[in-house]
Amino acid sequence: MLLVNLGTPDAATPAAVRRYLAQFLSDPRVVEIPQALWKPILHGIVLNIRPSRSARKYAMIWTKDGSPLLVHSLRQRTLLLGYLGQRLKEIGLPADHAQIELGMRYGRPCIDEAMAKLAEGGCDRILVLPLYPQYAGSTTGSATDAVAAAACRQRRVPALRFVDAYHDDPGYIKALAQGINDYWVKNGRPEHLLLSFHGVPRRTLDLGRTLDLGDPYHCHCQKTGRLLARELGFKSEQFSITFQSRFGRAEWLTPYTQPTLEALAKRGVGRVDVACPGFVSDCLETLEEIAHEGRTAFLNAGGREFHYIPCLNERPAWIAALADLAVRNLQGWLDAPPDVAVREATQARARALGALR
Repeated sequence: MLLVNLGTPDAATPAAVRRYLAQFLSDPRVVEIPQALWKPILHGIVLNIRPSRSARKYAMIWTKDGSPLLVHSLRQRTLLLGYLGQRLKEIGLPADHAQIELGMRYGRPCIDEAMAKLAEGGCDRILVLPLYPQYAGSTTGSATDAVAAAACRQRRVPALRFVDAYHDDPGYIKALAQGINDYWVKNGRPEHLLLSFHGVPRRTLDLGRTLDLGDPYHCHCQKTGRLLARELGFKSEQFSITFQSRFGRAEWLTPYTQPTLEALAKRGVGRVDVACPGFVSDCLETLEEIAHEGRTAFLNAGGREFHYIPCLNERPAWIAALADLAVRNLQGWLDAPPDVAVREATQARARALGALR
């Protein structure tokens, strides 16, 4: 199985951030501008200005173990391996029957490296599970492109399955609700709950109205928000769904998170709690943009109390939900292939090729 997440710079330095942004912002799934127009802007302006500014932000959230996104993703992979092993034992299979690798769409460990490890392990059937609950072309779609490209570079192309979305998966929703409720047990409940999702350009939604080519991301976010609010017992006036991380001058999905926080404060809401259901691991967008910038915006606008509720990270209910999701999508693949000799020969050939590199 292949877990896929967005990725992170190798270090909180301008040089490392520049390498990361160069790969990230060169993806035509991320920036849907003709490359002939975009590349001069990217290399002439963006990559000369943005890396230093972003590096300072990364430095604020960097840990002794490195990038929070990578740290959490690696821990999720390790825990999922244990949880999935237990599920396999329950159905009569060896706990080590499935191999799990982590691949980042941008940065390291990259998807190519993860696919190579799976090939060396003799995996001829791979379930791709992106750590993006809501489908977007710029995230899940891009990850699918990268996995397919990596598979095309292998002599023995594995059978592939993709989990495209699980925005309404009961286990995922219950894990979110449990995390929020656990936070409230220790810190009390807010006057208003704000659910902030990563934004995408408004154009991706408008295309769906006119050409039936649009992105389901907005609908997925709205459904996640509604299901989560219902699980928490919140009425419509007690919570808001907003979008953050706008880039460039074009209109993105609205309402925007920071202006909404400011409006809530000016309306007299004394305490607001913010959760980010679309991010399964804490990262720059949650720890710096929300927990720091969002807090500052709310308090400066007159709010009295701001709480950021951490992401799912390594919560047991979340890892259990991932394991359940994996087992459901591995149906028919959990039995060993009939020709074990072929599998053993594939593993031996992969080991031999690895030794020659």
